[in-house]
Amino acid sequence: MKPWMKALPEPDQRAPEAGTRALERLLIMAAVLATLSSTLGLLTLHFVFKPLTMLLAVGMVLLRARRSGTVEQFDALLVLALLASLAGDVFLMLPGGYFLPGLASFLVAHLFYIALFGQGVPWFASRRALAGTLSAGAVMYAWVWGGLGDPVLKVAVATYVTVIALMVGQAIGRATVQQSPAARAVALGACFFMLSDSLIAVNRFVQPLPLVPLWVLSTYYLGQILMVRNARPTISSLRNTTRNP
Repeated sequence: MKPWMKALPEPDQRAPEAGTRALERLLIMAAVLATLSSTLGLLTLHFVFKPLTMLLAVGMVLLRARRSGTVEQFDALLVLALLASLAGDVFLMLPGGYFLPGLASFLVAHLFYIALFGQGVPWFASRRALAGTLSAGAVMYAWVWGGLGDPVLKVAVATYVTVIALMVGQAIGRATVQQSPAARAVALGACFFMLSDSLIAVNRFVQPLPLVPLWVLSTYYLGQILMVRNARPTISSLRNTTRNP
């Protein structure tokens, strides 16, 4: 057994499986309600459902790990990415000047996702994908440059754009190596995450977009759910890893 793996008591397989399905349904419902409440201006409900969505995602990851009988480094990285995303969600939904703390929180989340997507695969296996994501990031940064103003903000946004482009490039490279529907779904989720952030940047620094909460949150939650649902290796492969350190 790997030193970073902690054995858990042998679980009842049926109950956790049903619990995971129930949490997944609740996660999707919370994401829909967070999106609709923001779009309709129902701020009290939004302040409840936006953090609740990421908390349910964390619970789903932990319950799924419980079902496998081990807590993997993979699970720990995913939970940390989701907790950093939760912090970013809270900062960005609060009134006042919390954009930079929110940006920093999501930057940390992307670093955890990069580490997560590097588990068991080469770094940036698809150089074309990496070039494509970095180019897309550079184009987006050039587009919003005029609205950034503050030099600190320019550096912060440039750093963030680079990191999220690396995250998406790693996710796509991982999919080219693993060649599985789950890995492709993760890569698609990473692309939706980058699209959501691009919409935020255009709305904030270029021009207001119509119905922006709907487009930003729907793409954000679609990306997160695709990654949470599909990123973890199968239970059988995890058990084989446990038996063969």
